Amino acid sequence: MIAETHLQALRIAGLLRARGEKLAVADGATGGLIAASLLTVPGALDFFVGGGVVYSLRARDVLFALPPEAYRGMRGAGEDYALLQARAIRDNFGSEWGLAESGSVGGSTHPGGAPAGRSCAAVAGPGEFAFTRLTETGSDDRIANMEAFTRAALQALEDALGG
Repeated sequence: MIAETHLQALRIAGLLRARGEKLAVADGATGGLIAASLLTVPGALDFFVGGGVVYSLRARDVLFALPPEAYRGMRGAGEDYALLQARAIRDNFGSEWGLAESGSVGGSTHPGGAPAGRSCAAVAGPGEFAFTRLTETGSDDRIANMEAFTRAALQALEDALGG
């Protein structure tokens, strides 16, 4: 997987560097693989400011600093939830772009009831720019889903950047 996502990351890095813009990432079910993929690019500090793995309510509260009512009516692995996170990570890290992934990789029950193999990637860009992509693998294979969700999130970002 690393070779494939490295190529995606190289293209994304080129697009962000050409724009002089930066990105922050909130990994969910991907467990840090999105950020790790981007960090395979030499000089990633040119375009990547950081982020975190949102794998608990505590992590969510720390990374996004949003009041609990901001999530009212939302479920994990949904478009509105992922987009809220993409906007929050962008704003909290002071970048032009935010990428968030929220999903259910399988192997255990998702706390929000999302079926295994479902992920939503959301991209928040400058101004009100927003882009989401839902991925459904139909699989309960945790590792394969983490890889698929990572590739899908990076592709969503590349598409949003016009790549």
